[in-house]
This record gives sequence, structure tokens and C-alpha cells, in this order.
Amino acid sequence: MSNEEHPRYHQNRRLQQAKMQRQIRRSQRRLNQLRALWKFSLVILMIALGLFILKNPQWRLHKNAFDSLNSPALEIVNNRIVPAQKILAALRRNQVSTRPIFLVETENLKKSIMQLEPVQNVYIRRFWCPARLQIIIVERTPVITIAPDIDVPPIAFFSADGKLIGREYMPLAEDFKTYRVITYGSGDDYRNWNQAKVNQFRKLAATVEMDSGESVEYIDYRNPKDVYVKIPTVNIRLGSFNAGTFDKIHRIPSLLPQVKMLNKKVKYIDLRWDTNYIKLDE
Repeated sequence: MSNEEHPRYHQNRRLQQAKMQRQIRRSQRRLNQLRALWKFSLVILMIALGLFILKNPQWRLHKNAFDSLNSPALEIVNNRIVPAQKILAALRRNQVSTRPIFLVETENLKKSIMQLEPVQNVYIRRFWCPARLQIIIVERTPVITIAPDIDVPPIAFFSADGKLIGREYMPLAEDFKTYRVITYGSGDDYRNWNQAKVNQFRKLAATVEMDSGESVEYIDYRNPKDVYVKIPTVNIRLGSFNAGTFDKIHRIPSLLPQVKMLNKKVKYIDLRWDTNYIKLDE
């Protein structure tokens, strides 16, 4: 009988296998315990890290964030008409949030700024480390300014969407391309104008510039029944401002060369009638 066939050999072999299995199970238990300990430690670490981040002042706006334009927690950009101080005053109507910056609600801040007439829209971006807000202003586009007299600076302006903005936001920067309308407000009160009316003045000025090749200095609308348009070369008298006005303007190219050839001072070109004439300054 060989050793492999002896009963005692098989018994010893089974004992060795059972011992190895017990060792493997112990090793697996230790490994599972280490894994569980590692996961538990990792969870504790993440919780501690989260609490540290949440309590870190870099995540929160400083309580004096809206006290000054020099605040490192506040940046106001893209405002050319509305003074930054007015935007800051609008922000001060709200309390500085004590929540982490990513939880700060900005809707009320936006609503406060949107109450400023020249503001068309507002975008508020949130940053952290340190926590700060960037206020991006989208302003209405000025297209027409209003002045009570030729030698008086404009006191108000109309935006492209027909919004009248008062003198508290005047004067405008010189690089704004606008048309100046001179009006007392009598006969056709500019405070009642709508976007369609504003577009009429824009069309009038643009048509004169296209046909004359010169820029419009102002539109004299002090008497709505006797409207003048001033360009560098001459004053243009149009009479009432109506649908037929634009047909009259198309006569300008044939009259300007005559004006430039005259050695006398011209008071205005009269386009009120079917027959055009040049009025000399007496």
C-alpha cells in the first residue's frame, strides 16, 4: 500500500487543508476589518473637511461687503451711465448673507439694482476664496438726448427701447452716439413720447445724414409745426413733422452744392413747400 492510499495520509491532508482555510478566513476577516476601518476613517475625514470648509470664512461674504466700493468682496463692471455709488446704494437695501457663497441667493440683489432706470439687466457671479460677488451691469442704449434750448446741455435721454431717463444720470459720456432734440415740451410733451416716437426722430436724423453726407447737430423741435434740422453746412427747415417729411429730405443732395457755392450766409434751406428755396441771412 502506497503512502497516498494510507488512511492516515488522507487524514493529515484534510487537517492541513482545514488549517489553511482557517488561515485564509482569518486573513479575509482582518482585511475586511481594515477596509471597514479605512472607510470609516475616510468618512470621518470627509465630514471634518466639509465642516472645515463650511466654517472657513473664505466661503462667506464679509459682513462689510456692501460698505464701500473698495470692498474686496464686491466688483461692479460695465456701468457707464449709472454711477457705481448708486449701484452700491441699491445693494445696501439687502443684508449681506452669512451663508456660504455658493448658497447665497442673488435674486433680491438683482431686483434692487433693476430699479435703477438705466439698468436693462444684471448678472451676478459668485466666487470663493475669498468669497466675492461680481455685478455685471447691462445698461439701456441712449439714442436721443433732450435739451430745452440750443445752448443748454441735455437734461434727459431716451433709450433705444423708448425709456425716458432723467437728469440724475446726465451728462452722458461723449462717445455715446445720440441725436439731440431741442424741445420745450410744449405742444408735444416729450415725457409722453413712446418708442415709436423716438424711432421717428432716429429715422429723421439718419435720413438727413444719409442724404446730406453730414452729421446732424440737433433737431429743433421747439415748435412741432415748424421743425428744423441743423447740419454743419446749413439749417434745414422742414415744417411739420409728418410722413411726407422724408420725401422732402431727399431733396437735400440737389440743394447743398448750391449752398456751398454761395458767398453769402445762408439762414436755412426751406423744404416746406413743393418749390425749394434757400433763405439768406439778412
